[in-house]
Amino acid sequence: MPVDGSSPVLLDGDAWQAYFRDFKHSAFRLEVHQTYTMPAEAETVRAFLAGAEKPDGFNAPWHHTIRDHAAAGRTMTRAKVVRRPLTPYSRYLFEWCIPGNVAAGENYHIVDVTGRPNPGLPEQDFWLFDETTVVHLNYRPDGTQINRELVQNPDMGKYLAWRDLALENAVPFSAYRT
Repeated sequence: MPVDGSSPVLLDGDAWQAYFRDFKHSAFRLEVHQTYTMPAEAETVRAFLAGAEKPDGFNAPWHHTIRDHAAAGRTMTRAKVVRRPLTPYSRYLFEWCIPGNVAAGENYHIVDVTGRPNPGLPEQDFWLFDETTVVHLNYRPDGTQINRELVQNPDMGKYLAWRDLALENAVPFSAYRT
């Protein structure tokens, strides 16, 4: 709940999608969980874990979004915190999801904290749009999303510092994967 006691602004449907449609310069995501349990991904995660081949056109709508933003000069960047051994979900991301995002133009970075202390990053997933808007992605311990909450009057210095800290402690996905 917001610190000022007001009701949280929860985002869903078109109100949530508008952030990805309408940002002007940049979108940054910090991913800190090792497992996400998203109903829309359940079937493809099961297929991956069963050894299936990645379907043709996998994640094409998201890749189209990334390509459109890249072509317009807008950046999409992500920093994913990982610990080895990778969880089954993280292996799914690394094999089926992230390579396509990178090929479409997303700047995807890995922050590996295996065997070292967290460099000071929060335990909170968030999107930062245009360095002005913060949306928390709230999850249960099993990785099921609870909601997406627009942060009212965020301390932008804190979120920008977390973004910078994540990127300073990260390597590009392509370099990490090799």
